[in-house]
Amino acid sequence: MGCRWISFLLIFVMLAGCRSPSMISDPKDVQTFRDDEKTVITFWHTYNEKETRLLDNVLIPAFERENPNIQIKSIDLAFTNELINTLISRTSSKRGPDVVRLHIAWIPEFLYKELLEPLDGFGDFETVRKRFNTNLMNIGLYKNNYYSLPLNIYTKAPIFNRELLKSAGYFKPPSTMDEILELARREQYTIGLRGLGPWDTIPYIYSLGGSFINEDANIASGYLNSDETIHAVEQLTALYKENLIDLPQDELGAEENWERIKAGNMLMTDDGPWFYGLLDESEFDRALKLTFPVPFPQNNGPASLIGGENLVIMKGSNRKAEAWTFMKWMTGKKAQLLLLEHTELIPTNLETAKASTITRDSDSYLSPYREDAKNAILLPLVKNWSKIDGVYTEYMNKIFEGELSVKEGLDRAAAEIDRLLEEDRGTGSSVPFQGRTILHELGFIYFLIRSS
Repeated sequence: MGCRWISFLLIFVMLAGCRSPSMISDPKDVQTFRDDEKTVITFWHTYNEKETRLLDNVLIPAFERENPNIQIKSIDLAFTNELINTLISRTSSKRGPDVVRLHIAWIPEFLYKELLEPLDGFGDFETVRKRFNTNLMNIGLYKNNYYSLPLNIYTKAPIFNRELLKSAGYFKPPSTMDEILELARREQYTIGLRGLGPWDTIPYIYSLGGSFINEDANIASGYLNSDETIHAVEQLTALYKENLIDLPQDELGAEENWERIKAGNMLMTDDGPWFYGLLDESEFDRALKLTFPVPFPQNNGPASLIGGENLVIMKGSNRKAEAWTFMKWMTGKKAQLLLLEHTELIPTNLETAKASTITRDSDSYLSPYREDAKNAILLPLVKNWSKIDGVYTEYMNKIFEGELSVKEGLDRAAAEIDRLLEEDRGTGSSVPFQGRTILHELGFIYFLIRSS
């Protein structure tokens, strides 16, 4: 009797835990407690709390009403490299989920490992494909087959404290990153970085005139360790040593970032549009009065970064037709409009972008994100991106902690990243377009929303 009671408790804990970001032992164990006649699709994603509520309470119920023979089991997971390893392990052993909302930077690794199901074989694929811009579709193009559908894109922007700018005699932020850093030093204001990874620091490096990788995304030496990049990182580390750059001890979300702005003398931080979207009504109004976002300052080229997710079917899924039905619905006009309206995630569906009226207001807090997207770059689409991310972050941490000089740290990082990029060239595994080609298409999506 005691053993059965313990078993019941274990099942209850598994069911309760699948709603919060976590890594789970076997998500398919929690699929079979509802209508056995329905086909259950397991959907892994990394939506934030607000996005997950919309997914679970609005989007999935709407899909299931239209498709009564399909049930979606939503599994909300933490956005970490551990998720990549778990997906690879489970899919390789045929225990993976059916559909995954996969970050675009991760897709080449899964393509190279052949862990995704091709989509070309579905009868209506060519019709669905026309929903999206060609280069967005090409993110999932590998060996003449398509493996993903674009779902959403986003960018980030600097967010300034209005009161601190006013106290320093500014009605708007300085126009260059050099001037911003100078203002922080002069007034002893802090700048809040979210971390030291590529997503966190590359916009600052680019704004200061540095670089990361060449346009063809096949070499870092001469770019990541160029004199310009060394000078940019030296400027950031100098401020850090003066306690004028604030680095969080733990990974922070938008609400915590807002608390940092409210807490005192933080001049600026940076975040996506969810910085505002996740706040409740009273805090949202206060945030609009206290802060405002602007595009990242440019220095001879793009500064901000583009992020986003695509939908994929994992290799070995036994429910491919139903998974495809769900993917089509999530990238359709109805779902995409709901995501844009309630989460600020920019849709990839061209028809949705033209139909939207939400972001036409030039005074909207979303406007700077549109502007940033038109001058943004995509992180390199290479199979070893997760390793490159790790190398970059490791050496940036050593530089900021004083273990290595800026030059030595960037030299080592560039050399290791070169070796990882060489593996891509050696296997011919990189996707068929790189670098700047896609940024014009992503900016075009934002342009359509603004001008339609």
